[in-house]
Amino acid sequence: MTAPFIKGPSDPTVQPVPASVVEQVDAADTTLHNPKRAVISLGANLGNRLETLQGAIDALEDTPGVRVKGVSPVYETEPWGVEPGTQPSYFNAIVVLKTTLPPSSLLERAHAVEEAFHRVRDERWGARTLDVDIVSYADVVSDDPTLTLPHPRAHERAFVLAPWHDLEPEAQLPGVGTVADLLAVVTRDGVTPRKDLELQLPE
Repeated sequence: MTAPFIKGPSDPTVQPVPASVVEQVDAADTTLHNPKRAVISLGANLGNRLETLQGAIDALEDTPGVRVKGVSPVYETEPWGVEPGTQPSYFNAIVVLKTTLPPSSLLERAHAVEEAFHRVRDERWGARTLDVDIVSYADVVSDDPTLTLPHPRAHERAFVLAPWHDLEPEAQLPGVGTVADLLAVVTRDGVTPRKDLELQLPE
């Protein structure tokens, strides 16, 4: 579904979302009053990684007040912050939502989805069945320690920026800069597009 990051226009080989799916998603938006746009990062490196990411997307869509608007290509990523070879690689993806939930409630839902997939928080940078992070919420910039917005390390992580750029080439990280510019200056070593894998928008 995707190709490696290329500066300039979006990659023409990326398959567009079928018009029928777009219409269904847009129709579902009528159930939301004054929705906000949020960007969510998904990651998994234990168990059936692709199945887990799809399950997380479906669980987010099943949340009252949330509609999934876009799903990025899948990337495979070497684990962050640990010795090479000590953990399995991650599958990562970005999801764009429209939601009427405030950031605190969206964070609670993200944690609930993680727990549903048996996420364990035993150690920093530990292996995990599922990681659900709020990258940005509307144009909110906040240093609240409970939920810092945008995510304080998103700007330096290619496994967030690369799939997000594939999904939304013109995207901006609030208060920081364009995703394209941020991606151009970070290393993408160990962050590989998986053209053979694809996640689906919920029907």
